[in-house]
Order: sequence, then C-alpha cells, then structure tokens
Amino acid sequence: MADTVQYRLERMTDELDDLERRGLFTRGELADVVRKRRDFEYRLRRHSPLRQDFLDYIAYELRLDSLRNLRKRAIIRAAAEDDDDDEEEPQHDARSSDDEGGRRKRKKDKSKKKWKKSVSDVAGVLRVLDIYRMATVRFKGDLDLWFRYLEFCRDKRHGRMKQVLAQAIRFHPKVPGLWIYAAAWEFDQNLNVAAARALMQSGLRSCPQSEDMWIEYLRMELTYLNKLKARKVALGEDVKTLQKKDNDASQWKEENKELFMPLNEQVKDPKEPGSAGDALEEKEDLFWRQGLLIIQTIYHGAVEALPSSLTLRKKFLEILNSVDLAHSDELKLEVLDDLKRDFSHSEDYWDWFARLQLSNLNSSSNSNRKDAISNKLNRSIQVYDEAIRKLPNSKMYSLYAKFWMDVIYTDREDSVTLFQDSEFDASEFTSSILKVYENAESCGCLTEDLACQYISLYLKLERLEEAKTLAEKLCDGPLSNAANLWSLRFTMEINSIATAPGSSSLSKENLSSLLDLFSTVLSKLSVTEAERLWHMAMKLFSHDKVCFEKLVKCAMLSLSLAGGSDSGASVSSAIVGWYLQRDGVKHARKMYKRLLALPRPSLKFMQYCIALEANLASLGDNGALKDARRLYDSALDLYPQEREVWRSYYDLELKMGTSESANAVYSRARKVLGDSTALTAPRG
Repeated sequence: MADTVQYRLERMTDELDDLERRGLFTRGELADVVRKRRDFEYRLRRHSPLRQDFLDYIAYELRLDSLRNLRKRAIIRAAAEDDDDDEEEPQHDARSSDDEGGRRKRKKDKSKKKWKKSVSDVAGVLRVLDIYRMATVRFKGDLDLWFRYLEFCRDKRHGRMKQVLAQAIRFHPKVPGLWIYAAAWEFDQNLNVAAARALMQSGLRSCPQSEDMWIEYLRMELTYLNKLKARKVALGEDVKTLQKKDNDASQWKEENKELFMPLNEQVKDPKEPGSAGDALEEKEDLFWRQGLLIIQTIYHGAVEALPSSLTLRKKFLEILNSVDLAHSDELKLEVLDDLKRDFSHSEDYWDWFARLQLSNLNSSSNSNRKDAISNKLNRSIQVYDEAIRKLPNSKMYSLYAKFWMDVIYTDREDSVTLFQDSEFDASEFTSSILKVYENAESCGCLTEDLACQYISLYLKLERLEEAKTLAEKLCDGPLSNAANLWSLRFTMEINSIATAPGSSSLSKENLSSLLDLFSTVLSKLSVTEAERLWHMAMKLFSHDKVCFEKLVKCAMLSLSLAGGSDSGASVSSAIVGWYLQRDGVKHARKMYKRLLALPRPSLKFMQYCIALEANLASLGDNGALKDARRLYDSALDLYPQEREVWRSYYDLELKMGTSESANAVYSRARKVLGDSTALTAPRG
C-alpha cells in the first residue's frame, strides 16, 4: 500500500514544480497539498474504501483546481495592468481615443500568449478523471457515481466521454436513462445523428419495455426533422419559404434561434408557377413523407413492444399535436383508432378521450368562443354517454361525475381550464351532473363514495331537505352498511337540529332519537367500520350521563366482537378518557377494568391503561404503581413475545421500583424471550 501511494505522489512532482514556478502556490501550501493527497490516497488504498472517500477526494481536487484557476487569472490580469503602466501616456486626440479599445485587446491577447498551457493546467482534471475511474471500478453498480463521472466529462469536454459511456452501458445495459443520456450527448454535443440513432435503437433492443426510451426516440427524430427543415430554409430549398416577403427574413431568424419551428408552415401568398418551383415542391413532399415514415415506424414498434400501455400512446399523440408535421393527420387518426380498438374496455381511456375533446380551442371572438366551447362540451358528453353504454359500472359513473364537477367548480385542482374564464354559469350544468348520479343509482352503480358526493352536491347547492331525504333513502336502502354515508347523515341531522329556529341546544327528546338511530347503526357495523361514528357519538352524548351510559353498553357488545383490533383500542381508550375527564380516576379505573374483562383485549388498549397508571404513579398516587405492575403482568400473559412491553416494564421498575424488582423483570424477560440482549443490563 505504501509503495503504491508513494509512486502516485512521485508522479505529481512535475505538476507541483510547475505550480511553484509560476507563482500559483507557495512551497508551504504545496506541502499541505501533498499531505492532504497522501491522506486521501491511503483512504482509497485501505481494504474496503468507502464511496464517500472517493467523493471527498474529488471534491478536494475540484476546490484546489478552482483556486489554481482564480490565481492564474489574477496573475494574468496583474501582468496586463503592469504592461499598461510601463507604456507612455497616450495623446488625447480623437485618433488615440478610437484606438484605445483595440490596444487594450492586443495587450490582453499578448499577456495570454505569455502564459502558455502547461502540465498544471490539465493535471487537476486528469486526476479527478482517474479518481472517478477507480471509484466506478470499485462501485460498478452505483448509477449515481456513473452519472457524476459522465457529467464531469461533459462539463470539461474531455475526450474520455465516449469511453466512459461505453463502460457505463456495458455494466448497466438495462438502464434506459444511460442509453438516453448517451444518445442525447451524441445528438446535442457530438453532433453525430447516426450514432445517436444507433444508440437509441440498441437501447430499445435492450429495454423494449421502457416508455421513456420510445418517447425520447420520437422526440429526437422530430428534433432532427426540424433541424433539417431549418437547413433547407437557410439554403433556399424550401418552396414555401422562397415566397416569403423580404421583410420577414429578420423575423424568421428570430423565431428560429434554436432551430425549432413549425414543420408545415402555412403561407398566405400563392406559389409562383414554374418547373423549378414544382420540382422543389415535389422534393419537399418526398422529404416530409420520409420523415413521417420514420415516425410511423417508431409508433408501430412502440405499440408492438408495449401493447397494453395507454400512457405511451397518449404521450405519442400529445407530441404529434405539439408539432405541425406535414401529412401527420393520417397518423393521428391511426393512433386514435388504435386507442379505441385496444382500450375501449378501459374507463381511463374514455375519460381521457372525452376530456381531449375540450382541448385545442383556437382564439376567437367572445360569441364564437362560447359556441365553440358549447360544441366541444357536447362532443365530450357524447363520448361519456357512449362510454356509459359500453361500461355501465361504478368507476365510469365516478369519472363522469368528476368531469362535471371539474367543469362546474373552477377552483378544483383538476378543473377544466376552458371554463375558468368563460361566460358559462355553473347552474347551467347542475341538472346534468344530478342526472349522472340518478342514472348511477337506477343502474345499481351508486357506491358509497358516489353517494357521499351526490349528497354533498345537494348541500353545496343549499338544497338541504333534498339532501336529507336522499341520505335517509340511501341509508335505509342499498347502502345501509356504508359508515361514511351514515356519518354524513348524522352530521346533517345534528346541524339541522342545532340550527332549527328557537333551539339553542339539543333537547332530551332530540338526544333520545339520535341515540336510538346511533344504536341501530352501530349494532350493525363492526367497530373497525364505524370507528368514526363511535367517536362522533361519544362527543355528542358526553354531557348527558344517561345517554352516555346507554352508548357504553352498546359499545361493550361491539367491542366484545372486535377482539384485539386497533379500532377497538381507539374506541375503548376514548371511553376511558371521557370517564377520566368527567368523573375522575376512580370511575376511569372501574371502566377500563370492565373493558379489559372482555375477550382478548388489544395490546394497544392495555398499553394505554399502563401509561395512564404510570403517569398517576409519577404524580404521587400510591396505588397506581401496583395497578401498573398488575397491568403489565396481564399484558405479558397475553402477549409474552412483545419485546417493547418487556422493555417498558423494565424501565418502569428502574425509575419507580427497586433494584430487586428490576432484576426480577430482567430475569423473566431473558427466560421468556430467550435472548440476553432483549433488555439492557440491570443496574445495581
């Protein structure tokens, strides 16, 4: 190890001598550099170097090279200023004033020539590349490390880029991101379209199931077509461009800074007749047809590789709609027909296709815009109606209802943007969405969520009586076991009674009727399903002792069937909490003992009771510690393998018990768990 480190340090001598000779670093600073590098080299040469060791070394070298570059610029700038001071002061005439800028530029160039490129200018980059090479050899599977390596090569425009790309792809041929990165570098930086295309095709053979690969391949080919289009225009080979007016030339240059422009540019002036124009137009049509053939080939390959991917085809169509590609209408129709043929069984397809009808609205006058929006909305409705006929299920009705909600309420997250600034009134569409809910109910497709949305819509429209009637109808009918629907109904009943004229609080008659309704529902639903209803009922009846006792009796029956569920623990803990708050510790203890006597009490509820007694013991309650120990023993009889219970029991004895009691718990835990490391070693 030491010999290898010494050898690598000796190879730095030329660089260090050059840094000192040029005045970039002092001898003392270079000694610190050597010491730091030696430390890093030893870290890399140990038996199992860490990934962070390589990254720390790279970060240090980058900071060092940045400092070297700053000092180099400062020396060059100082040398240029010294040259200015050495020359005589120029005459202040018009000619000297005109030549001043040129003279300074020549002096700056001269000072740069004095600073010739040397070994220290490239040594830092080469060392970082070498460290990255060693890191990727050591951690071949670390993709983040490979991408850092590639980004460094790209930023420094180093010739090792191709070699590193080949190595990364060889180790990770199934990673689409590497193929895309390599093709993008060949296309954008190396300007080698053939190599980029070959890489994308090789990547698709290795990763045929990658949607990103197919999408990026399509984008690359479209970008290349645009660059060819811009080149043809610049060379005057485009027929339509030759007919442009002269004053449009500057505007065209401004629009095509990034060589990306509409591919099928509409022209107002008619083309001039002539054989030359006809020949160019024929050549241009052939060019675009060949380009369209490439796009069709990519699309067909993607469909063959991923026949069940709806997202892929949607993205293809979005890309085709975003560019004005000549002769592309046929391909768009083909994509839409294929989507309908292959995904007519998917509710998501119909929802997407219906919303697609509302896109691409051209700007027009207000009257025409309103008519256009109305026509598009009618087309969307027709699509949804067709979908309902083909797929009359709950999901389709839910998507249809969501569409109408997005149209009516423009403040929703997924609201239809087309209607945000339109002149349509939301009340115009109320009957339509209500009809959707009615049809779902008549078809038996009204789920619990749809029913809650149905009632909530009536509440938003301030049609309270209709909402109450509908809730009663659904709760007493097909959705009698829907806990969320019952919760909504109870909320409406309570609010209706509380806001009735002349009523400041709930009367005993109202409480009694609500209790009867609650008891009927809670006896039918499991504790897990009705957990929210239990908490609502306890909060409502907590101030009426008689009603609360009746509710507790009903809860005891339901909890006896719930067993050790977490929902049962939540309800039981809430009951004990209400007793503790209202009647004190004595009644709370009596209540939790009744609940613990039920079959198979949950561990979570037992831990709640233990925490209650432990808190009371810490406040000075003499009997609380005894009750806490008894609860721990009961919990461990039912759940002997729960390490957390043993650990908390042991901690309690350490804090409030004696050393003998703590040692006794420790010995029991070791015996039951069979693990000496289950608890920390006993004290004392």
